[in-house]
Amino acid sequence: MPNAKRTNPRIAEMLRVDHAGEYGAVAIYKGQKAVFGANPKTKEMADQLQEMQDEEQKHLDAFDKLLVERNVRPTAMTPIWNVAGYGLGVVTALMGEKAAHACTEAVETVIEQHYGSQSEEIADVEPELAATFAEFREDELHHRDIAVEGGAKDAPAYGLLSRFIRQGCLAAIKITEKI
Repeated sequence: MPNAKRTNPRIAEMLRVDHAGEYGAVAIYKGQKAVFGANPKTKEMADQLQEMQDEEQKHLDAFDKLLVERNVRPTAMTPIWNVAGYGLGVVTALMGEKAAHACTEAVETVIEQHYGSQSEEIADVEPELAATFAEFREDELHHRDIAVEGGAKDAPAYGLLSRFIRQGCLAAIKITEKI
C-alpha cells in the first residue's frame, strides 16, 4: 500500500486499546453466557448478557472498521485478551449472578472513565471520533447501571473482586497501548 496515510500515534494507541477492550468485553460476556445459558433457571441473566454482548459487538465492529480505515494494527495481545476475558467471564459466572454483575460493574467503570478521558483529549482535533467515544461511553454506563441494579456490590468479596478486575483492566490498557 504505497503512501498509506499514517495515523497520529496517540490516536492509533486509543483505537488499538479500544478495539482490544471491546474484544475482551465480548469474550467476558461469552464466558458468562456459557455458564448462565446452560441453566434454565438463569435464562433471564443469559438473555441480559446477550443484549450487552450485542452492544459490545457493535462497538467492536466499529473499531474493526476504524483500524482498517486508519491503517492501525490491532494489538498482538488479542489471543491472550480473548482467553483472559472468556476465563474471567466463566469464573465470575460460576461465583454467581452477583459476582458476574460485579465483573461488569468493575470493567464498565474503568472503560467509561477511559472513553470519557479519550473523548475530552481529542474533542478539538477529532470531533467525530470523540463523539463515537462519548456514544460508546453512554452504552458502558448503561451496562454498569444494569450491573449495580443486579446486585454487583452485594457479590461475595465485592471489594477484592472489583479491585482485582479494575487493576487488570488498567494493566491491559497500558500493555495494549504499546503491544
